[in-house]
Amino acid sequence: MHIEMRHSFDLNEYEQQELQSQLRQEIRIPDQFSLTPKVVAGIDLAYWDNQAIAIVLAMDYETKEVLEVVHHQATVSQDYIPGLLAFRELPVLLPAWEKLQTTPDLVFLDGNGILHPRRMGLATHASFFFGLPTIGVAKTSFAREYPEPELAAGSIQYIQDGAETLGAVVRTQTRVKPVFVSVGNRINLESAVRFALHFVGKHSRIPEITRQPDIWSRKLRKQHQ
Repeated sequence: MHIEMRHSFDLNEYEQQELQSQLRQEIRIPDQFSLTPKVVAGIDLAYWDNQAIAIVLAMDYETKEVLEVVHHQATVSQDYIPGLLAFRELPVLLPAWEKLQTTPDLVFLDGNGILHPRRMGLATHASFFFGLPTIGVAKTSFAREYPEPELAAGSIQYIQDGAETLGAVVRTQTRVKPVFVSVGNRINLESAVRFALHFVGKHSRIPEITRQPDIWSRKLRKQHQ
């Protein structure tokens, strides 16, 4: 898959924050999203020591059949800094993305989108390299406090910053912990939640489009450790 290399990763912390603020001006969230995807990609990373492995998995939207899985392993060049995860993960993720032969219509990432202090979580930042709509599905919330949805599967509450809606707290299975869905770019929250719920199976609260890459990343990590 093609990548539009938007910037270098040889930046200090201040430069990274400034770049996030600049890219934020290019985020586009449509009022309506009419695309029904045929192929969707899911992305996850696993870490050990100073190494990371990125998985990009293509899945048929309707059947949920896994069509292709590619990966890339690399040495991690940046420590984890809250709010700057994309600068740690994208240098590992992008070479894996380039190996993908199947063309997706939509991309899910294990992480946040605009649910982020500068509205530039991993799913949003990655969209500028992919040129595709992206969705963030996180297991934990970036927000310290959030409203709890009802206990029934499909229940939703929204995370607000004043008048701005940053994400949805989604109960994907009855009486289990929720996941946190946010827009990455080029899609609206209503569609992001709908697509995330479409991929929820019987075995996990995590949508299969991000669960399967997570399974693959942990399996490959064991082989390399």
